[in-house]
Amino acid sequence: MKERRIPKWVYWLAGLLVVLFLLRGWFAKKPVAAGPPPAPVIVDLVKQQNVPVQLHAVGNVQPFTSVTVKSLVSGPIVQIHFKEGQDVKKGDLLFTIDPRPYEAAVKQAQANLDKDMAQSVNAQKDAVRAQDLVKKGAIAAQQNDQTISNAISESATIRGDQAALDTAKLLLEYASIRSPIDGRTGAVLIHEGNLVKANDDASILVVINQIHPIYVQFSLPEQNLEDIRSHKKDGELEVMANPPNQQNQISRGLLTLVDNAVDQTTGTVKLKATFPNEDEALWPGEFVNTTLTLAQDPNALTVPAKAVQPGQKGQYVFVVKPDQTAEMRLVDVARMEGPVAVIAKGVQAGEKIVVDGQIAVRPGGKIQVKPASDAGGTPTKPSQP
Repeated sequence: MKERRIPKWVYWLAGLLVVLFLLRGWFAKKPVAAGPPPAPVIVDLVKQQNVPVQLHAVGNVQPFTSVTVKSLVSGPIVQIHFKEGQDVKKGDLLFTIDPRPYEAAVKQAQANLDKDMAQSVNAQKDAVRAQDLVKKGAIAAQQNDQTISNAISESATIRGDQAALDTAKLLLEYASIRSPIDGRTGAVLIHEGNLVKANDDASILVVINQIHPIYVQFSLPEQNLEDIRSHKKDGELEVMANPPNQQNQISRGLLTLVDNAVDQTTGTVKLKATFPNEDEALWPGEFVNTTLTLAQDPNALTVPAKAVQPGQKGQYVFVVKPDQTAEMRLVDVARMEGPVAVIAKGVQAGEKIVVDGQIAVRPGGKIQVKPASDAGGTPTKPSQP
């Protein structure tokens, strides 16, 4: 019987099956390449809270009143009655100019008045006698008219003497220079023994500033003018001020002036606030950070400002989904209030967002929440809305 030969293709097929079996086993043992590890991030919650509507500017502190003290009379300074930097009250004696020339002038004016008053009395008596004599025909009417004229002239002389005496007394009073306001004195600019001249710009004695209360002047863009005027109609607007290097030392005052014109050069409107300044935290001449509060937004959606990132399509945040993946969400930022961003649209209260570590986050990628202490802060849990 003739032996049947196995076709070659059967051997080829068996060899191919063996190779496929071996390849299948090799691929089954090879580990599948792992994806990128979860991005470590810090998260917080979108909050719904009361946020003030505020405008910020740099202001300049100005005294409530400032007086440059000069002398109204000439003479040497014989005494200074206060110390530099001292608080003074209105009417307190500050300087004494040598009063002797002015005292002599008062005595001279008084003497002239006394003399002319005596002459006026005689003139009045002569006028009365002349009227009786003219009725009896003893003297001419012209002589009577002359005596009346003399009496009137003496009366005018007395009024002139009285005015001269009042002027002399006033100049003597000016020799004692008193404070015109309540305030704090500055440096004494002219000392005892120096000669001062009346109303001389070079003879400034001292400058007194009233610092209780005190002003802070600042400017805001004209685009804010309508909002400021609108909210001011509803009541007083609070202004806060603090020196740039003292963030916790906040003074509170009220907006008292909105200027009556916009500065066309800068496009800003000048505002002024009044502060009680009882603690003297504000000092004339210094620059301060000012915050004008227009209203309160009781239901504002807020996120930490550092959670908002710029993108090609606009600003966005990474929202953490329940499966611990990150969703890139476009948001509309209404305004920034310090470290807080007020969101108009794009997120809801209670959603988790990434506030640190965004550089490692991919849209749709896994995230791993780490405590805030890993970023150098105090460990915190996401706050509740």
